[in-house]
Amino acid sequence: MKMSRLVAFSSSLLLGTVLALTGAGVAQAQESAQSVEAVDYVALGDSYSSGVGAGSYDSASGNCKRSTRAYPALWKAANNPASFAFTACSGARTSDVTAGQLGPLSSATDLVSISVGGNDAGFADVMTTCVLQSEATCLSRITTARAYVDSTLPGRLDSVYAAITAKAPSARVVVLGYPRFYKLGGNCIAGLSEKERAAINGAADYLNDATAKRAADHGFTFGDVTSTFTGHEICSGSAWLHSVNWLNIGESYHPTAAGQSGGYLPVLSSKA
Repeated sequence: MKMSRLVAFSSSLLLGTVLALTGAGVAQAQESAQSVEAVDYVALGDSYSSGVGAGSYDSASGNCKRSTRAYPALWKAANNPASFAFTACSGARTSDVTAGQLGPLSSATDLVSISVGGNDAGFADVMTTCVLQSEATCLSRITTARAYVDSTLPGRLDSVYAAITAKAPSARVVVLGYPRFYKLGGNCIAGLSEKERAAINGAADYLNDATAKRAADHGFTFGDVTSTFTGHEICSGSAWLHSVNWLNIGESYHPTAAGQSGGYLPVLSSKA
């Protein structure tokens, strides 16, 4: 009789514990869902954030070419935030962000994402030079871009980051970097030399390092996408980046839809 009561008591205790834990799990899940739904999210930046290269552009965005397949739109679709403002624009430099993209920011903003700096450093011109001119000219242009990253870009980034903080002091700010363009020793049999490809990759790393430092100094989080794009660079056989696209030159060296969903979105999701 005593053993039966003990078994019954143990079963009851176990059931109660399971129900309590289950209830706690449900409550935590609900709390997590509510916390995401309560987020006010603003997506700033250049073409890597607007989604150039991913297709499916919102016609209302005009030349900014904001894509429904860009990582900010994908994060919004997956997380259903309370509000979402998408002001990233193709071709944007740091001055364009401060002059025309910060309107939706406020003290209520919880999350901001941004990629910017590549256009300031002249990477479009770097790639044009490297594709059309000699190896020596290409390497010289890369050296000039790196010098700009040393001398001028930090101050430009500071101005953007300070403006974001001033308008959205409580926001978590995730600064997304740029991928390396090329898989070295890959399957490309024509085009740039291996020395040029290595120099371009090195310049991307150089830009990312400078950006990460400025982001950290402002208390922001840097999202490095080089690891998620590893194995999916140009010359990899499974590229998430467009090479030269002569039919739509503006999409050259930009992430495809797979690059946005597989390369950028996981990094934002892990940092947001």
